Amino acid sequence: MSDEHIIEAIGRARVVVRDGQVVEVGEPLIRSCPLAERFGRPVREMTKEAIRENIEERIRSFGMCTPDRKVLADPDFVLFGASELISCAIRNGLLDSAVIACDGAGTLVAQNPRLVQGVGGRMSGLVKTSPIPPVIERIEANGGRVLDPATAPIDQVKGVGLARDMGCRRVAVTVAGAAEAEEIRRLYPESIIVAVHTTGLSAKESERLVAVADIVTVCASLHLREAAGRVALLQGGAAIPVFALTQQGKDVILEKIRETDTPVYIKGERLPVSGGRQPEPLL
Repeated sequence: MSDEHIIEAIGRARVVVRDGQVVEVGEPLIRSCPLAERFGRPVREMTKEAIRENIEERIRSFGMCTPDRKVLADPDFVLFGASELISCAIRNGLLDSAVIACDGAGTLVAQNPRLVQGVGGRMSGLVKTSPIPPVIERIEANGGRVLDPATAPIDQVKGVGLARDMGCRRVAVTVAGAAEAEEIRRLYPESIIVAVHTTGLSAKESERLVAVADIVTVCASLHLREAAGRVALLQGGAAIPVFALTQQGKDVILEKIRETDTPVYIKGERLPVSGGRQPEPLL
């Protein structure tokens, strides 16, 4: 099997990495993002060259898409990021596992909060990957279980099934689309569904996602901001909001607020609340 990894990166630009080299960068869908400006390699303007440089920096700094891939991390990258919320919930007993995806491994079950953060905090929009044995070995050495080490598929529905087979009962799972979320809710109704990488969702898919998810990160999605904002119980952040849509999702976000030393402003308000710079344009 060839070593190829496809990522929908910042701005939802399609990036292809082969043998540790960026070989293709597509056109981004947005022009700017306040979160991307805070990256270790900031992206202040969504150009193909800036995106390439950011991905190349990730390859150099933590080995993304290579055998040197680091899989553990402690610090938060953002306060209300999906991996930060899930790892906090595992650390404090609200959850016992997470179904996530990693370059070089595909879908995996993680029970170690440092593994959740190390994988998820550094990865966004993984579309396709191929197995890298040293990465899989590193994940397994740190308590993770890879769905299929031979082919590294990304299949979050089967990932939740694996977590259940392992005896996990309080499972969070990241998803990027409504169909996958609906199938997980049908088969494993007790799962905590966290929607990520949502830029560009249609109005119809946004409504479908809101109907089954517990937490949604809205990225640069105009439609998901509107759909989630109408029914959300809690909003974290304003420029790039994260919405809790169920009591379980609300508990996860509140646990993060309880744990953090970062000052947090809380106010009863009609949602959604906008503030600061947002990604441009919202799609």
